[in-house]
Amino acid sequence: MTPDAGHEARYRAIAADLAAKIRSGHYAPGQALPPQRELSASYGVTLMTLRQALRELSDERLIVQQPGRGTFVAPPHLAYQLDSLRSLVDDLRKQGHDVRTAVTGQAVRRAPAHIAAQLRLRPGDSALRLERVREFAGRPAVHQVSWVRRPVADRIRDRDFTAVSLYAALADAGVTVARATEAVRPDLLGPAAARHLHEPQGSPVLVSIRITYTLDATPVVSDHATILGSMMEIRTERAATGLSLTWGATS
Repeated sequence: MTPDAGHEARYRAIAADLAAKIRSGHYAPGQALPPQRELSASYGVTLMTLRQALRELSDERLIVQQPGRGTFVAPPHLAYQLDSLRSLVDDLRKQGHDVRTAVTGQAVRRAPAHIAAQLRLRPGDSALRLERVREFAGRPAVHQVSWVRRPVADRIRDRDFTAVSLYAALADAGVTVARATEAVRPDLLGPAAARHLHEPQGSPVLVSIRITYTLDATPVVSDHATILGSMMEIRTERAATGLSLTWGATS
């Protein structure tokens, strides 16, 4: 084995060992790894060799290196799928994630002007406002506010949305969801969502605005989700037909 090959074998073996420890839970998400000098000594290699191993783990998105602070296990990433029409929780559970929903508000209220416009309501009309926080990997990750137009809202207003998704409740009420339009854009965390997500105001987030329609093209749900950028990535499968993505400038 040449010297270069031996060096590569050493740092790849270290990367594989650390990756196995991260995936097994020996090092938990968000936990700091031991200092680099301690790790290099424990593996019997130079700092340069160790740092190459850490670069491998960083490329695999298993760790995050923060200058001046250390090396931390990366939080697990949720995939926000664009190729299906399901609720957020149903999407994440289909991927095998354990997601907990906390309902922070559930009441029929007068719809704000922009919600009334999205749902084609008359000025002053009321709708069901449903506010939820989605928790993943033991921490809040998504703040979601949904408005449901009446009379559909009256049929689901008393459902336990900690246990049932909004789309499932609509289906149980005999409402057939046909399609949805959705825009996802980067943004900075505002004060209201920051309180629910326990993150500093101004943190990077993704904002999803989705309007869901019934078979007769009536808008039935206006949904606004604030997603921590550190917790979720957008993922889709592209094909010659089927999924249409439109790229446009954010306003």
